Amino acid sequence: MSRALSQIVDLDHTSGSPTSLLRTFVGLHLRDLGGWIRVAALLDLLAAAGVSNSSTRSAVSRLKGKGLLIPDKRGTVAGYRLDPGAVTGLERGDRRIFSYRGQRDDEPWCLVSYSLPEVDRSKRVQLRRALTGLGFGAVIDGLWIAPGHLRAEVEDALETLEVRKRATIFLTQTPLTAEPFAQAAARWWELDTLAALHSEFLGRYEHSDPHPSGSGHADSGPPACPEPREAFVLWLRCVDDWKAIPYVDPGLPPSALPADWPGMRSVELFAQLSRSLAEPARAHVREIAAGG
Repeated sequence: MSRALSQIVDLDHTSGSPTSLLRTFVGLHLRDLGGWIRVAALLDLLAAAGVSNSSTRSAVSRLKGKGLLIPDKRGTVAGYRLDPGAVTGLERGDRRIFSYRGQRDDEPWCLVSYSLPEVDRSKRVQLRRALTGLGFGAVIDGLWIAPGHLRAEVEDALETLEVRKRATIFLTQTPLTAEPFAQAAARWWELDTLAALHSEFLGRYEHSDPHPSGSGHADSGPPACPEPREAFVLWLRCVDDWKAIPYVDPGLPPSALPADWPGMRSVELFAQLSRSLAEPARAHVREIAAGG
């Protein structure tokens, strides 16, 4: 995958790995710090989340190669700054991760048809991977479908891979399938896998309580005022576990989903966690970054 496209969607690292956690940290906090952080502060913050200093340094090396971080010494203080070229990709990620968009049954679909010759096999593989990472389902080879609100993102992917002239985008109402549409959707997307991702997130965070006293309850949502350090660790891991879900789950309409779909419960849980954890987490990062 090209460097530019990896800033649209990166499937290279599983959640919880040092590289994934560092990437999540960069996306959540580095812009808020003005785009620069001391090496010592970064090591301290990732250590609080269980990442060793050596693992953080190795992860930094990987993200430098992906065009996210640049070594930047200020005076005698060693640090890292955000690569300006990564900002657009991070902003795009913000919209996908924090503004989950579900499709209504009366909204259009986006179909992408393309034909790439064998000489362009590598681009064909990259395009299939990009479409999967953007939440498109494969109808047949060379024809993919997703909710219509993803049109701009697939346009970006096609332009980035320099295959826009080989693809045609259609905006259409619900396709007329021989079987019930929900059955067709189950073939085009791996709905069992998507449901498992949502259920795993619910199982991991529905009873989360940053307070040692255990004051949070699943039926009342996460506690409102966790300690900043606890909030930082829980929010970092929460976003790291969540961030891939809005990419592989494009927000299908009710007509395409089974009745017991767990997606909306996990979307609401993530929103609750954001309301409780995001601000105290930012406060902790600012304090450590400032030398507190």
